[in-house]
Amino acid sequence: MELTFTKMHGLGNDFIVIDCRQQPFSLTPEQIQALADRHTGIGFDQLLVIGPASSGKADIGYRIYNSDGGEVSQCGNGARCIASYLHDRHIVRKDEIVAETREGLLRLYRQDDGQVRVNMGVPRLQPADIPLQADQRQPEYCLAINGHDIRFSALSMGNPHAVLQVDDIDTAAVGELGPAIQQAALFPAGVNVGFMQVIDSRQIRLRVYERGAGETLACGSGACAAVVAGILAGTLENTVDVSLQGGHLLVSWQGEGEPVWITGPATEVFEGRMTL
Repeated sequence: MELTFTKMHGLGNDFIVIDCRQQPFSLTPEQIQALADRHTGIGFDQLLVIGPASSGKADIGYRIYNSDGGEVSQCGNGARCIASYLHDRHIVRKDEIVAETREGLLRLYRQDDGQVRVNMGVPRLQPADIPLQADQRQPEYCLAINGHDIRFSALSMGNPHAVLQVDDIDTAAVGELGPAIQQAALFPAGVNVGFMQVIDSRQIRLRVYERGAGETLACGSGACAAVVAGILAGTLENTVDVSLQGGHLLVSWQGEGEPVWITGPATEVFEGRMTL
């Protein structure tokens, strides 16, 4: 099977995009892992698959696979890349693009400056919706790891997130705590772990250890989760500049019951073909 793909990234969080409107898609988790290998494959954090929508409410269908081969429901940086891909190829010829995902409809807006604004949906805060093994919603949850009590906020942006506030993300134990929290029984579906450093009420720094991919240079849904957690804690305002290792995202949220909006760049790197 010959695979035609486009390599893209959002602030260094990198993807390959496969357009399956014209070519069939049938990859096993093992094949996805092989393609994701940065030494012997193409290399990526996530695989994004475009296909036909199943209803007339969306312009396209959109599926996401992590580098470990598992399918997930949400990816903010990937959504911006999908919008840019569709816009630049004139596949969707309008400012608002509606993509059908496992979590429902995602609305993407390509701006005149090339940035893409995405409606990431309403955050889910109840434990059963994250999912999180807890009896009731709390401002913070506690987890014992290696003899230490770790306090974190938890929510879903279509995928589960735990957010820890740290003094300095440069010295935070991301490589140790990230996988340890992911493996905790509290999170039956796994979790993305964000380490947030608050600079002031309008600025944060963030590192994210992603479920199925490890630490990435940027995580769009993780940026949304961190801002929501900070606003609920009363430390952040409604619009926040999020500084990640790959660059900056602008995240806005007006409070419970409202969707989170994220704005940032999407970059195409190259196109290619690979025989499997």
